Order: sequence, then structure tokens, then C-alpha cells
Amino acid sequence: MNESSQALNGIDDALLNKYSLVKGAARRARQLQSGAAPLVHTNSMKACRVAQDEIRDGYVRYFVKPSPKAILPSAL
Repeated sequence: MNESSQALNGIDDALLNKYSLVKGAARRARQLQSGAAPLVHTNSMKACRVAQDEIRDGYVRYFVKPSPKAILPSAL
């Protein structure tokens, strides 16, 4: 089992959408790179890995917006 799949093992079913997980971690990683303090102690110095650890441990949450419904043209 590789490191990325190990990171997903402890995450709730609602967070298993890998694309959403990557988007949430990327947003938090940008915050860390801009000077935000890490919320967990980790051995990694990489912002992306720290962000993934924060999400896995439940310190950071993100929400997936539902996709907007298709706009139907009004009937003429």
C-alpha cells in the first residue's frame, strides 16, 4: 500500500472523492505556504502533506458545493 492510499484510509466516506480531497488539501496548502500555522505536528515540511494530515486528523474540513442545476431556456 502506497503513502497516498494510506492517507485515505482514515477519512470518512463523504471525503473519499479524491478530486475534492485534492482541491481541499491544495487550498489549505496555499494557506500554509502563505504563513498560516500548521494545526498538527507532522514529520513532513511539505505544505501539501501537512494539509493532507490536517484533513485526515479532522482539524481541517472542506465542503463540496453541489453542482448547479442546468438552466433550462424558458418556454416561448
